[in-house]
Amino acid sequence: MNDKSGKIGIFDSGIGGTTVLRELIKALPNEDYIYYGDNGNFPYGSGKTKEDLQKLCERILKFFLMNNCKLVVVACNTASIAAIEYLRENFSLPIIGIIESGVKGAIKNTINKNVAVISTKFTAEAHGYKKQADNLDSDLNITEIACKEFPNMIEKGWETFSNSEELLNKYLSKIPENADTLVLGCTHYPLIRDVIEQHTNIKIVDPAFQAVEEVKRTLKSLNILNTKSEKGKLIFFVTGESKYFQAIVEKILEREIDIYRIPNKKLNWNKEEILWNNVWILIIYIEDLEKLVDKYKL
Repeated sequence: MNDKSGKIGIFDSGIGGTTVLRELIKALPNEDYIYYGDNGNFPYGSGKTKEDLQKLCERILKFFLMNNCKLVVVACNTASIAAIEYLRENFSLPIIGIIESGVKGAIKNTINKNVAVISTKFTAEAHGYKKQADNLDSDLNITEIACKEFPNMIEKGWETFSNSEELLNKYLSKIPENADTLVLGCTHYPLIRDVIEQHTNIKIVDPAFQAVEEVKRTLKSLNILNTKSEKGKLIFFVTGESKYFQAIVEKILEREIDIYRIPNKKLNWNKEEILWNNVWILIIYIEDLEKLVDKYKL
């Protein structure tokens, strides 16, 4: 798609990917963004097979294509591991993965090549960072640490859990003494970066920053960087609860957002158009429900 006016699609299983979106908006404020929070299928990091995740991601990519997206950011480490190659094989638009960005960020920051990664159970057990490191810099020594409770705790409110500090110390204690860099291997984890920094002096890498550089490079190389002068538009879609999601995201982004809930079912899909800030976009909905805007705008 050679369309500078196309949108950038970003997705995650919940609020985590907004940490990537936040940096994208800072770096590329004139682009239009669609964020797809698949919180109706949260969490991605446990209880799902690779095939399950590929199907979920395929559905999201089809949604983005229907809505004229020119590039997609898989702002979820688990989805990047399970589905990014599958998506690249089946869709022609450029797709940026957060795992690649995390490893590139680690390469830039580590001095002694010893890197720790805290992630979801799926990401750690799949050795996503180790495999990507083998492709980019085989001298990297990667230690992967699964913090299986963290995404759910962050999604529900980290500060509401009485055992959060105990769990954090438990997992950070697994970082090897010789590691000089810690990668936040789940896009939810930057939301507690300040807490992590209080418990370790190690250099921390947020893959979001490298992902932004990858997006900028790709848009420029394909000549699809939006050159308009006005600020871009932003819209959110979720497959689950939206009120709490909206409140948290507005706090993260420090702005009000438009959010719509779409059905988390695989039935007979139709298309419907709604007007978003004077730009027509396509929305998928189930034919036996009322119009999406009237029923799901909260």
